[in-house]
Amino acid sequence: MSIVFNKSAGLNNSLYGNSAQPILMFLERRAEAFEQMSIIPKLFMQQKSKNFAEKITSMTSLDGFSPVGEGGAYPEVGMQEGYSQILEFETWKNRFIVTQEMMEDNKILDMKKPLGFIEGFHRTREQFAADLFIGGAHVTPVTRGAKEYSILGADGKAVFAVDHPAKIKGGNQSNRFAGEFSIDALSELETKMQNFKDDNGNVLNIAPDTIVIPNEGALKKAVFAAIGADKDPNTSNNGFNYQFGRWNIIISPYLNGLTYTESGKKHLPWILMDSKYNTHYGGAVWIDRVPLTVKLEVDPDTDNSMWNGRARFMASFNDWRAMCI
Repeated sequence: MSIVFNKSAGLNNSLYGNSAQPILMFLERRAEAFEQMSIIPKLFMQQKSKNFAEKITSMTSLDGFSPVGEGGAYPEVGMQEGYSQILEFETWKNRFIVTQEMMEDNKILDMKKPLGFIEGFHRTREQFAADLFIGGAHVTPVTRGAKEYSILGADGKAVFAVDHPAKIKGGNQSNRFAGEFSIDALSELETKMQNFKDDNGNVLNIAPDTIVIPNEGALKKAVFAAIGADKDPNTSNNGFNYQFGRWNIIISPYLNGLTYTESGKKHLPWILMDSKYNTHYGGAVWIDRVPLTVKLEVDPDTDNSMWNGRARFMASFNDWRAMCI
């Protein structure tokens, strides 16, 4: 996501002009580098908006065809809006200052402040994205200062819940199960996702292809032992491992909060996701309203350069069927 850069009036003199440009170029390069490492495009359906808020929703499926015999009339079927919710954008701000003396003494190439500024912005986004999943796993809203952000899906349940209701037809469904990672647990959870039904009770074409885990050594070892060899790692006869080569792995230290200790034992939750379903139907939704906009001003009392950064974005959950924990 590119940076929008604005300069206030009176900054065209050589001192400020020559100093602003290298800082701007550094900010843009660092922003691009952080975008390449981001987990947000991998975990969220990303959209842009020009509105103050967006409604995220889904549509129920149509019923299938019916036999009507020769010359029979067309049966009428319908579809309606599924569960929905309104996503309002949050404004995020920060500032760093470069002193007049620093500029006069040609210290402008000391990029610690600009680097920390960009790191802070992208760290905020990455932490917020990860915290939504952590909050969903632990059924705890995400808090930032005095504000609280929902971890509920459009159906009003936590994104990972055992009692997701159907809008039209069918019983409750679960995308939350117990079990440490193993090749058998992976196969079982994949099967459960493949059996998910829509709000009309129809089986969906869910095809999980992504494993999301925190940066925990034991869990990484278990995952790559299960999927990283073309032979079955649990048998001595080297039977064929049908999980080999089928999975994308997302590992992030920002997700380490998924882990928890119970009765003295450390548990390592893991998530399966259908990345295509997530992208097409908005399981987790991230919407950018205003990109990072950096404005350079000079404080008339101190002659210091003030770099003000502002962005508007928000993220939430919509359709729980894209993922399972």
